[in-house]
Parts: sequence; C-alpha cells; structure tokens
Amino acid sequence: MASLNKSTFFRSFPSYLPIILLFFSVFNEFDFNYLKLDYFSFNFIFILIFFWTLRNPDYLGYFSIFLAGIINDVVIGIPIGISSFCYLLICAITSYIRQITLSPKFINDWLSFIIAVLLINSIQVIILDLVFLYQVDYMDYLINSGFTFLFYPLFFILFNILNNNISNKQND
Repeated sequence: MASLNKSTFFRSFPSYLPIILLFFSVFNEFDFNYLKLDYFSFNFIFILIFFWTLRNPDYLGYFSIFLAGIINDVVIGIPIGISSFCYLLICAITSYIRQITLSPKFINDWLSFIIAVLLINSIQVIILDLVFLYQVDYMDYLINSGFTFLFYPLFFILFNILNNNISNKQND
C-alpha cells in the first residue's frame, strides 16, 4: 500500500484534473432539459477557465483552452472560433486582474467575474446575431449569465479545495 502513495501517477493526477474537467465539459455539452426546468442554465466552462487562469494559470494552458473552444463550437454547432475567442478573452481578463490585484479576495474575484461574463456573453451575442445572423434568444443569455454568477461561489469553494490539494501534493 505504501508503494501506491509513492507512485508518480497518483501524486500528479490531481494537477491534471482541471484540464480533464475542461475537456469533459466541452465534449459533454449537458443541459437541464430532462429536468423540465425552463430557464435554467449556467456556463461551467466560464467558471472553470476564470478560476484556474486567475488563481493558478499553470494548470490550464492557452492552447488547451483554445482547443477546447474549437471542440465546443463543433459540439454546439456554432461557427468555429467563437468559443475559442471568448475563452481566450476570459484568459486576457483574468491575466489583467491577476496583474492589478495586490491581495486576492473572493468578493473582488466574484465581482470581476460578473463583469467578465456579461462582457463575454455580450460579445458572443453580437457576433452570433449581427455577424452570422443566428437567431439568438437574449433572455437565455441573460439567465445563463445570472446563474453562472450565482454558481461561482460554489465552484470557487470546490476548486479552491482542489487547488490546495494539488499544492499540498506537490509540496510533499
């Protein structure tokens, strides 16, 4: 049993969990239609990218985020490159926030997150509606932004626990 604890796979697996979650979530575009809940959706990928590129950017590389965006576009069926552009824009926003923040606080991150989500969803709606002439339901995007904002604290706690677990495993 002691040999399992010394295995490099078991020690390094938690550090790959953010990227596994990213690709799992873009391949498995889930919705809550089977629950018969109208107007309930949130963007888990935005939360994931925002947290990990803000708190610990070493675990999600920009190329993997770009590739996840391309895969997301194929799975959803929107023009290729829109999700990648939006995901990389989240990375740019978090990079800016990380540079100007002296002491990170949850409430500052949360307020920055709602601004980022509203900006990203606005850009995505403008591109889809005005450039590609897709029929976009603005209310769905607004509700999605609201629920994404409300679910951020829950995932912040979970990702923070995972981040601390990863840091503790690497320091051992």
